[in-house]
Amino acid sequence: MARFLVTGGAGYVGSHAVLALVERGDEVVVIDDLRQGHREAIPPGVELIVADLADRRRLGEVFAAWKFDGILHFAALSLVAESMRQPLRYMAENVSNTLWLAEEAVRARCLRFVLSSTAALFGYPAGEPMHEGSRLDPVSAYGESKLMAERGLEWADRVHGLRSASLRYFNAAGADPQGRLGEDHNPETHLIPLAINAALGLGPELTVFGTDYDTPDGTCIRDYVHVTDLVDAHLRVLDVLGQDRSARYNVGNGNGYSVRQVIEAVERAGGRPVPWRSGPRRPGDPAMLVASNTLLRRDTGWEPGHSSLADIVRTAWDWRSRHPHGYRA
Repeated sequence: MARFLVTGGAGYVGSHAVLALVERGDEVVVIDDLRQGHREAIPPGVELIVADLADRRRLGEVFAAWKFDGILHFAALSLVAESMRQPLRYMAENVSNTLWLAEEAVRARCLRFVLSSTAALFGYPAGEPMHEGSRLDPVSAYGESKLMAERGLEWADRVHGLRSASLRYFNAAGADPQGRLGEDHNPETHLIPLAINAALGLGPELTVFGTDYDTPDGTCIRDYVHVTDLVDAHLRVLDVLGQDRSARYNVGNGNGYSVRQVIEAVERAGGRPVPWRSGPRRPGDPAMLVASNTLLRRDTGWEPGHSSLADIVRTAWDWRSRHPHGYRA
């Protein structure tokens, strides 16, 4: 049995990762400040430490109390629009907190570190699927903060031997197929839950930002990866780090779906219409953002188990319809 530290483990992707680790027999300690996370998402028997990663004294106490075999780092600010209003806050939290965590890991000789990174590193792609060697050119403070965190970890590898895997994932979506966990953000900014909320009458009508893109139906195309497949990638790259090397991977299905296709999938899953209206384009939104997952497949044997949009949307619909008020219920 191994022991892992999971930061942001009460959040959306983090809680699914904690559940997967527990189910395979590992011990997990979670650090989460619960600003976006939910205590109810933590499985029984998992140690939850409510703390801010900026509290370096508390962080040191955690590493003094437990010896960890690896770290999965999900705790971060992640709203692109907000990052353009508060760029210094994003730099302070996403960069500094990551590097302080890495410093504690080096001091404790915990030398496997998985970073939850982002496709926002790539900026405005030319339209082809993005691979790990594609040009890095963030157009938001959020994307820049993640790129700086990745570069800091690269130096930690060169100097201290901290092996890290940065998983640049695209659009995490869906929910635990058994209905135990789901997506519950406040505010919610992701397309699939916003469309579901609109269909269920739990939120306002959906706004489609731009219907005049150079795509088949005029709306943006994105790559959606099921949250449990994303978690599977996190667990698999731990073995890559065990080979005494660092890595960077894009995590996505390799297929793109338009906003209109997502709306249609939600309507089929729920058997009711999604009320929506057209809105202006948002600055920084590329027409298409799709991942090439070839390297991840080659190195780890990873395969998405929920590759169809219908399957992804169905699990999200099932959880939200049973938990209309999220974890608050």
